[in-house]
Amino acid sequence: MKCLDCGYETDINQKIITCPRCGGLLEIKVKLKGFSFSNLKGRGVWRYKDAIPGNYSKIVSINEGNTPLIPSRNYKQTFYKFEGANPTGSFKDRGMTVAVSSAVNTGYKVVAAASTGNTAASAAAYASRAGLRIYLVLPKGKVALGKLAQSILYGATILEVNGSFDVAMASVMRLYKDLGIVYPLNSFNPWRLEGQKTIAYEIAEEIGEPDNVIVPVGNAGNIYAIWKGFTELQEAGVISKVPRMIGVQAEGAAPIAKAIEKGLNEPEFFENPETIATAIRIGKPVNWKKAIKAIKSSKGTAISVSDQEIIDAQKRLAREEGIGAEPASAAALAGYDKAIKEGIVDKDQKNVLILTGHALKDPDAMLRLDVRRILINPEHIENIVLGEINDNN
Repeated sequence: MKCLDCGYETDINQKIITCPRCGGLLEIKVKLKGFSFSNLKGRGVWRYKDAIPGNYSKIVSINEGNTPLIPSRNYKQTFYKFEGANPTGSFKDRGMTVAVSSAVNTGYKVVAAASTGNTAASAAAYASRAGLRIYLVLPKGKVALGKLAQSILYGATILEVNGSFDVAMASVMRLYKDLGIVYPLNSFNPWRLEGQKTIAYEIAEEIGEPDNVIVPVGNAGNIYAIWKGFTELQEAGVISKVPRMIGVQAEGAAPIAKAIEKGLNEPEFFENPETIATAIRIGKPVNWKKAIKAIKSSKGTAISVSDQEIIDAQKRLAREEGIGAEPASAAALAGYDKAIKEGIVDKDQKNVLILTGHALKDPDAMLRLDVRRILINPEHIENIVLGEINDNN
């Protein structure tokens, strides 16, 4: 384990979450020995248990992972990794099975998380499964309905704050550091990212190494985790290269994309982030250092897209590909289109877009899309349908 800030190093210790010396972010270094996909058993995240450090005598799982990699109808050699197929409908479940298992195996009884919604839903489900008490700190009025409903359903205690996700995140940090009895489930917890890296393992096992992986970026842990997974596989000789990591942010919440664009070493944070893509409405991503490391190490980049581009992409995903994804997921397709136009990626390369959450997470966003709704007399339905068909022909 190594601190990104002060360089502190220590042996793998599951009880350590942030740097004991400076409080900074820790990286968990994994070297795979004799790793081969042909030797693996089971399905999902824990299929790759040999690559997940730590003691897990008790595993808290809801059969997460093993999500579909869907070939695109419209783009040659392009695939959608649909994380909306996880148990609570987002990629967060991959990290949560590892983080909550770590909490249980290190003796914690209370867990907490700040969230824009998906982390809350996932954390609540896994805490329930583990029999842990959970406190969710949410920005009041800024969490999509589907995600808030899930958190209520799983029985979490919800603490609402006036302010953004970043205010909620600071509150969880204080709970963890001041009380010492609350286990944090946000992505500054490096153990959570050990679960999320299995996205890379599944992609590599199914199609080898892509040329580019396009990832929506909010709190910025996932793009790093996926890069980490590919890096571990390359170092083990399982794949020959690490794909370029392309991060996508909404224009109203794009500190990392703007930093890459301006050539800055540190982002200029957004104090009041705003975007229809609530899952990535984060102005001060806690994992920005890890994300920038992943992007630069892979010779990738980060770009921003408008809310209108996100809405259009969500509609196209549903109506051309048959995939229902929430707006933050659709940002990956919006970013992919922009990257093609700007010559950042080639549509004939092998590209994978990470669709992070299910459309049902944000029903309000779906209801804003255009639709044809016709009030009819049921006795005349045949005439209406035949007339429509003939008109279109």
